[in-house]
Amino acid sequence: MKDRVLKVLEFTKVREQLLEHASSSLGRDKIKNLVPSTDYDEVVKLQAETDEAATVLRIKGNVPLSGIHDIRPHIKRSVIGGVLSPHELVQISSTIHTSRQMKRFLEEIAEERTEIPILLEQVDQIIPLTNLEQAIKMAIDESGEVLDGASELLRSLRHQLRTSEARVREKLESMIRSSSAQKMLSDAIVTIRNDRFVIPVKQEYRGHYGGIIHDQSSSGQTLFIEPQVIVQLNNQLQDIRVKEQLEIERILIELSAKAAEYESELQVIVKILANLDFVFAKVRYGRKIKASMPAMNNEGRISLYKARHPLIPIDEVVANDIMLGKDYSTIVITGPNTGGKTVTLKTLGLCTLMAQAGLQVPALDGSELAVFGAVYADIGDEQSIEQSLSTFSSHMVNIVDILDRVDFNSLVLFDELGAGTDPQEGAALAISILDEVHNRGARVVATTHYPELKAYGYNREGVLNASVEFDVETLSPTYKLLLGVPGRSNAFEISKRLGLNERVIGAARSHVSEDTNQIDKMIASLEESRRQAENDRDEALDYLKQAEKLHKDLQQQMIEFYEKKDSMLEKAAEKAEEIVVEAKREAEQVIRELRKMRTEKHADIKEHELIEAKRRLEGAAPEIKKSDKLINKKTKKYTFTPGDEVKVLTFNQNGILVDKVSGDEWQVQIGILKMKVREKDLEYIGASQTKQTEMKPLAIVRGRDSNVKLELDLRGERYEDALLKVEKYIDDALLANYPRVSIIHGKGTGALRQGVQEYLRNHRSVKKIRFGEAGEGGSGVTVVEFK
Repeated sequence: MKDRVLKVLEFTKVREQLLEHASSSLGRDKIKNLVPSTDYDEVVKLQAETDEAATVLRIKGNVPLSGIHDIRPHIKRSVIGGVLSPHELVQISSTIHTSRQMKRFLEEIAEERTEIPILLEQVDQIIPLTNLEQAIKMAIDESGEVLDGASELLRSLRHQLRTSEARVREKLESMIRSSSAQKMLSDAIVTIRNDRFVIPVKQEYRGHYGGIIHDQSSSGQTLFIEPQVIVQLNNQLQDIRVKEQLEIERILIELSAKAAEYESELQVIVKILANLDFVFAKVRYGRKIKASMPAMNNEGRISLYKARHPLIPIDEVVANDIMLGKDYSTIVITGPNTGGKTVTLKTLGLCTLMAQAGLQVPALDGSELAVFGAVYADIGDEQSIEQSLSTFSSHMVNIVDILDRVDFNSLVLFDELGAGTDPQEGAALAISILDEVHNRGARVVATTHYPELKAYGYNREGVLNASVEFDVETLSPTYKLLLGVPGRSNAFEISKRLGLNERVIGAARSHVSEDTNQIDKMIASLEESRRQAENDRDEALDYLKQAEKLHKDLQQQMIEFYEKKDSMLEKAAEKAEEIVVEAKREAEQVIRELRKMRTEKHADIKEHELIEAKRRLEGAAPEIKKSDKLINKKTKKYTFTPGDEVKVLTFNQNGILVDKVSGDEWQVQIGILKMKVREKDLEYIGASQTKQTEMKPLAIVRGRDSNVKLELDLRGERYEDALLKVEKYIDDALLANYPRVSIIHGKGTGALRQGVQEYLRNHRSVKKIRFGEAGEGGSGVTVVEFK
């Protein structure tokens, strides 16, 4: 892609915003050099890589990428025999540590059955250089100081150094504490000059202490003197310091040589960490602009749903659906210069460039973009002062260059095509240029205010008219793209709203041809019809979704009830039987005790009376039947056939036999539901045509608010607004006595999903939550079950 196109479509500004999300200079360097790819396979892999990183960030919230440094210059110097400084070695150790952390971090996520093959393939190349990392950490601390424990000799020298310094200080402090020193010293302190311990002596007493003068104050009244008595001690101290520096240098040489041994491994670590920082920066930027991963194709198809310009604040930008490349390959956006047309062009172009660079795009899940070999854009006023070219000439120079290069694998964006010259000639040129590019098979979107181009979309196959909606009431554009509706002039309406005399407006209308007036009326009618159709479609889709969800929920509940019914009846019968058996046992015990009392106490109880009492006890116990005997058996045996109308005894509902699914089971249509029912639970009513009109729906879910839907769609909502909607929706669903509901949050960056699920986990009425199944929306949907 040409740098000029990247600048015109503001891809360079996206790169600048992306820089804010990198964790290291390595990541920032990759971002600065980021350009869209034109290779389809590479783009698909880049998008998959970004999606994997988005999954990781959604699960974990953050990644351990701090502590990365650009150590490539350090490695290069160590290889040619250079000695690295302590700070450079610490940066190498820190980078190795971060690489080990990232490797372990991603491997643990993969062990939790999260599919991240591309990221895993990268960290698999990292060789944990634990030995080098530990060798550096044991020798140098994080601030870059060489530690005493770096070697035994250094430890010994540091001990000698501290001992010698203590002796020197002790000698000097005894000198400055003497009574005679009070008048001879400017201050009773021990200080250091030229790495040697000295005391501040007044000028007039310079000969009292002897020794060496190392410095004097700015006034010359104070001399910093090393007394003769400690010169030898200071010499010994300097000797130890020289040996210490030699040992430190030896340690650094050894560590530098060790780092040079791992040159290739360190280069791989730098490369992988740079890419990981870059990829996770793309994801963090995607979360900021509420982006999602688009599907990619190499067939020129574009389907953007609720696409937004990423550089316009989310609370101000207007989202638009943009479709291109399937039923039509060219869109001509007509209408006056009221704003919005150029933004639409840039949104399409910028989303395409972002996708081809591996970035997620600010549009809803399910959006699709094509990989183009080239993107061309002629947008904005590019009058060339250096070349003394007019606006028109400047545009034509650019268009000539485009026509020299464009082919079937190109996306071309023209803004105000043919502007800047005579309207009639400009319109003719615009039509000719569009024909040329369209005939080459390129995907084209052009804006123009020439009315002649309104007819262009009707006269050419594969071309669609479009416009940006304008609200005459507020005298401002709504920035909503209207596909299939050409733009119309609003000059008369705007003038009237602004107070222009009706007589003047009427005279102006008389100068406009009747055909133009008829066209404007037709366009106005089209706009109104489109708005009504969109409202009707949205309402119909809403009802359809609600009905499908209701059908699925009811069917699942009926299946669950049917599966549990028999086992519950069995358990109840067994429990009742246990109670009766226990009652009989107690009755037998009572009879035995009565007989014993008659024998021992000669009670006047006849045997036949005991037998009669036992018989009455046994007769009092009801006959226990299993669940399959509890169903009304008055139904006479009948051979069922598909199409028969039957009564499902377990639900007391009528239905139609669809088909026999096994030896004793039939599929029965009950209202809008189909379910399997055992033959013994069916009662024949008659032929389906005689009773079909009497069928009732199985059930109607009603609560206190029968208008509560079984699902809540949060896609496109701001985070805070979405949580407020979830809170109200859960309350409404509980009042409606729903056993379960679904919340659609989309996949996206995962922030909304995480917030919603966190709220649900802490709700006292929520029994459990889970992701939707494959047919329910997958990880883009959370299913909530209530207690």
